[in-house]
Amino acid sequence: MNIFHTCTVQQPRATLNRIHSLTHFLVILVLFYYRITRLLLFTGDFQVSRFPWILMTISEFILAFIWLLTQPFRWRPVSRSVIPENIPKDINFPSVDVFICTTDPKKEPTVEVMNTVLSAMALDYPTEKLAVYLSDDGGSAVTFYAIKEACAFAKLWIPFCIKYGIKSRCPQAFFSKLSDNERLPRSEEFVAEEEEVKVNYEEFKRNVEIFAEQEENSRVVHDRSPHVEIIHSNWNIRENNEDQADLPLLVYVSREKRPSHHHRFKAGALNTLLRVSGILSNGPYILVLDCDMYCNDPTSARQAMCFHLDPQLSQNLAFVQFPQIFYNISTNDIYDAQVRSAFKTKWQGMDGIRGPIFSGTGFYLKRKAMYGNPNQDADNLLLESYKKFGMSGEFIESLKLINEQDVARKKKSLYAFLQEATLLASCSHETNTRWGKERLDICLSLSQEAMLFRMLSY
Repeated sequence: MNIFHTCTVQQPRATLNRIHSLTHFLVILVLFYYRITRLLLFTGDFQVSRFPWILMTISEFILAFIWLLTQPFRWRPVSRSVIPENIPKDINFPSVDVFICTTDPKKEPTVEVMNTVLSAMALDYPTEKLAVYLSDDGGSAVTFYAIKEACAFAKLWIPFCIKYGIKSRCPQAFFSKLSDNERLPRSEEFVAEEEEVKVNYEEFKRNVEIFAEQEENSRVVHDRSPHVEIIHSNWNIRENNEDQADLPLLVYVSREKRPSHHHRFKAGALNTLLRVSGILSNGPYILVLDCDMYCNDPTSARQAMCFHLDPQLSQNLAFVQFPQIFYNISTNDIYDAQVRSAFKTKWQGMDGIRGPIFSGTGFYLKRKAMYGNPNQDADNLLLESYKKFGMSGEFIESLKLINEQDVARKKKSLYAFLQEATLLASCSHETNTRWGKERLDICLSLSQEAMLFRMLSY
């Protein structure tokens, strides 16, 4: 049987961590012995000193308890490596749905959001197995305009990346100093095509920026109807149509928002994408990206599948978390803006125990894990399904076909599902259901949990 990945304990780091922890623990015991025995000696004239001594002992106990909670993360740090070349060439890769969330174009520049979308569309993965969903929680006109412009540019950008094996598939990164080596002249044809792509990218940026200059186009709409639109579909394309670019499914989703309904921020947006994608593509795996976190490695989907396709690991695996990598950070990063303490230290330690927590972005998630136990059968999953998931028959049917997404495509055309998808993006769909109570509640505070984890780990 082919080995898709390996896992090794980091040595001598693990041994040094254990020696340090045990030594530290013994010193703490000695300290507490000293505190308690001295406390018992406070009699007579020393009564005045007893109270501050007790406060000092309690504070040291609290700090020692916090320190003790962090030690499991250092006990067994592991390193994982993948061997994607061992995946059979003829394997039928499972579909992957990419979720990207944005809200305010003034706080999250639209051009940067579209760079994230383009990097996701350009992943090194079978095009027919890839779908990209952009959640526009602000309902702004500039985001909708920009995604159509980005799709037009993608018809030139993605073939260029595939033809020359470009690794930096975010245009903004490719044309920056970060990718100077990738832009070294390979041939006259490459130079000519690169210049053409750059001209088109600058035109794309200029068009979006000009459109965003009007205040009305960048306005966030807090009271609006749902809007679901397929920007690009590669279904039912005739084989002899050479003008049709080979691009993944691209869908724009702006869920309904009303002042009288709590929208649950990012969790609510992801819930909506989960439902809409369930009837449009229904990929068994989901990649969640923040709008300002582009894919810096186009092979990440194949790397994640090295774990998800492992029959010995897959049954107990809910998600594969990739670390966040930050650029343009000061060389004197004294406040750890890169979060190195988490991604380069604590994450490996948690992986050696039961696995890391969500970092809010950059994880490949098993869709079934969001509906309960990923190993439960369909009958248990669909028990009282309408009370759990709402009254959409199409969505309930999609739960039975998570691993058979191509079956649903043959029954109807993609556009036949649009009306149902719009209903799934409405506020009323979640009424009297478990949405917002059990579905994706963890996403309410993904970023906050990551920050809290950092605070407790020092």
